[in-house]
Amino acid sequence: MKTDIEIASSVKLKDMHSIAAKVGIKSDELIPCGGFKSKVHPKIFDRISKNKDGKLILVTTINPTPEGEGKTTMTIGLAQALSKLGKKTMLCIREPSLGPTMGMKGGAAGGGFSQVIPMTDINLHFTGDMHAITSAHNLLASLLDNHIHHGDEFHIDPRYIVWPRILDISDRALRRVVVGLGGPNDGVPHEEEFAITPASEIMAILCLIKDLNDLKQRLSRIIVAYTYDNKPITANDLKAVGAMTVLLKDAMKPNLVQTIEGVPAFVHGGPFANIAHGTNSLISTKMALKLADYVVMEAGFGSELGAEKFFNIVCRVGKLKPDAVVMVVSIKALKRHGNGNVKDGLVNLEKHLENIAYFNIPIIVAINHFVNDREDEIKIVEDFCNYKNIPIAVADIWSQGGEGGIELAGKLVNLIHNNPSKFKFLYDGKLPIVEKIEIITKKMYGAGLVVYTVNAERDIKLANQLGLDKLPICIAKTQYSLSDDSKNLGRPNNFKITVREIKFSAGAGFLVPMTGKITTMPGLPIKPISENIDIDEKGNISGLY
Repeated sequence: MKTDIEIASSVKLKDMHSIAAKVGIKSDELIPCGGFKSKVHPKIFDRISKNKDGKLILVTTINPTPEGEGKTTMTIGLAQALSKLGKKTMLCIREPSLGPTMGMKGGAAGGGFSQVIPMTDINLHFTGDMHAITSAHNLLASLLDNHIHHGDEFHIDPRYIVWPRILDISDRALRRVVVGLGGPNDGVPHEEEFAITPASEIMAILCLIKDLNDLKQRLSRIIVAYTYDNKPITANDLKAVGAMTVLLKDAMKPNLVQTIEGVPAFVHGGPFANIAHGTNSLISTKMALKLADYVVMEAGFGSELGAEKFFNIVCRVGKLKPDAVVMVVSIKALKRHGNGNVKDGLVNLEKHLENIAYFNIPIIVAINHFVNDREDEIKIVEDFCNYKNIPIAVADIWSQGGEGGIELAGKLVNLIHNNPSKFKFLYDGKLPIVEKIEIITKKMYGAGLVVYTVNAERDIKLANQLGLDKLPICIAKTQYSLSDDSKNLGRPNNFKITVREIKFSAGAGFLVPMTGKITTMPGLPIKPISENIDIDEKGNISGLY
């Protein structure tokens, strides 16, 4: 059996102009990025803005195993299946981060015969967006420390510097460090945090903007530190916005590539869903909706994380109305939640189905078929969904590509046309911070009690003082459980959620309550995937999966 990278390498890629033409993108709207990667110029909106929006399909999942459930692969395979049915389709997914690529999960460009290509480029440096975000973020950190070093006009309290540094590699040793050691010429010593690039507020901003002016306005609102009298200092105060925007001017343009079967795909932006809002850029989604009749996108991790944040944050900002949800399920994950028993693990699926019902969106369950799945176990899931009157399809898109998702695509099209979406938000954004947090934790997670530390209570008070209390909520939580304890599997009920602190993403436009042991800088596993990655004398890369 060929590996993902071997399958991807065997495919003859199509010219990007022909890929773009499938959805009506003109050649002068493409910005070539070498080989088979292009960016699309935002000027295209001047031409397509009056086009009718296509149908928006969100792919989500139950609480996953550490290896993932193939949600990205399913998203790509479904787009290929819709294309095989003659539907004008586009795909929107996130850019992979080098953290997981070199760590536990490996590449994030799909798998088998449902991949976006060129796979190695996408999984590594791609078009440089991650590096641009990292540079813009660290420029602001550098300007902040430089300001303090050269006299500190604003009287910044170095104990309350809240802007971390970032890099796109998992490195637990950098979670808490001290910078500025060495003497007067080396800066002012203070504690510093490092986060991974997908957790950067600039990543979130880039994925929520509508244009260049919006980017500038959001960057200007970033809070980096506080003065001794508790006044927030922003990127605008440090005169950083212009230079940061210049570094991000190309990164804000959507990246166009293709699937193995030649379906046009936007791969743009990469926030994680356990520590950020977990979906591709809003600008690429809105562009795709004007170009295609069906747009398939994913939200990271389970419905209580990526999907909830997409609905309550992204759809609120972008005025989007999703038409359907695909809930990805694997027998492997159900067994994990049922202590080895598929039937017992159905309680986790049941909760995620209830979660989507809160938003009044039609849903279909997709079983991602693996080679060792047993027919009797698949039937247990089918019988459960039939009893719940929820459509279900088995999809073998890893080995069969779009052909393996035809049944799923057909049922999905029928679902969309026979059951119009009545989408609604989970909460009113004007509610107090505590009420919004409790609605999410109690409805989406099943929590019985939310406990706030002294630091979290202080943060809520400060958010109210700064007028940030009307912002949406983006809870940082483990992806492996509905609770804030990664080992609490299945469907826990009436558990306690602990909010340690609340981070302010004033530029992105949301608040981030930190729960449990979640961290914005992941660590590497005992045997990281990077140990298997290599390149031969002919330039062939192996080990990316």
